[in-house]
Amino acid sequence: MGSTIQTHRRVWRVRVRQVGLSLAFASLMITPAEAQNDKMVPVATPAQSNAIVLETGALPGAVAPESWHRQYGKLFARNVTVSTLTPFLPDPAKATGTAVLIAPGGGFRTLSMENEGWDVARALTARGVAAFVLKYRLNPTPRDMAAFEKSMAEMFSGAAGPRPPMKPEDGIPTLAPQIADSRAAFALIRKRSGEWHVDPDRIGMVGFSAGAMLTMATALAGQDAKPAFIAPIYGPLEAVKVPADAPPMFVALAVDDPLFGGRGMGLIESWMAAKRPVEFHLYEQGGHGFGMYPKETTSTGWFDAFVRWMGMHGMLKPAK
Repeated sequence: MGSTIQTHRRVWRVRVRQVGLSLAFASLMITPAEAQNDKMVPVATPAQSNAIVLETGALPGAVAPESWHRQYGKLFARNVTVSTLTPFLPDPAKATGTAVLIAPGGGFRTLSMENEGWDVARALTARGVAAFVLKYRLNPTPRDMAAFEKSMAEMFSGAAGPRPPMKPEDGIPTLAPQIADSRAAFALIRKRSGEWHVDPDRIGMVGFSAGAMLTMATALAGQDAKPAFIAPIYGPLEAVKVPADAPPMFVALAVDDPLFGGRGMGLIESWMAAKRPVEFHLYEQGGHGFGMYPKETTSTGWFDAFVRWMGMHGMLKPAK
């Protein structure tokens, strides 16, 4: 039995590496203004004065230092070995008491810190919602940018073919560091909830692509994290075993997403079968990684729909 489990985990690790690579490479192929500024340009690590180091330690075995680059006019981080949490707090006069933990995507190899992190956080604070951007630990990549790009291209060429369906539960063991980071983030937000004017029972989580996978893993196996609601955005839609107390879920995906579009809607059906609240937006166009980029597709409306959904669940009313 033990050898069978180990075999399954080895198979899943291969699949996660393939999917992670595909997700990372797809994020490089996002086309705001149709592939404008698509070259990855190394930049100095930006100031992150408000970032709080989480107590999850350094990523075991990592040797390359954290580095940043710009692409599509936005900032990305890679080789993240120490996780951090950056608070974005609303005007106290607008504060609702609701908070959202944000997990950017990037295939567990990079993090789209701006488009799928800070930009989302700023938009949420404008609606009175406290936002916390999670910079979680990543799989190591080459130090040199050229080597990084080459490795991505080589690995992607071998992972670009059709992939068998994945069970999210089977991938949870490979995400242990990232789940530990999200759990620590929830614990810190609750610990400082009074200071940050957050209702500890109204903390949700939104994630993009790989961040959507982490969001789902946190809901399924995050133990004490217990998000009040979740929003996996353009993540996998494979069926899962839904906990009896599963949180309300908001999902957005584009039909033309090259990674997850057209692969069925098992996740949605799982939530429905469990009679748990779920809202699903399937956009005709948008590709993968649309995030907060301004596009002419209707997928740009996902954020407003998400906020309305939170309002429908009473999350935009000031906490008592």
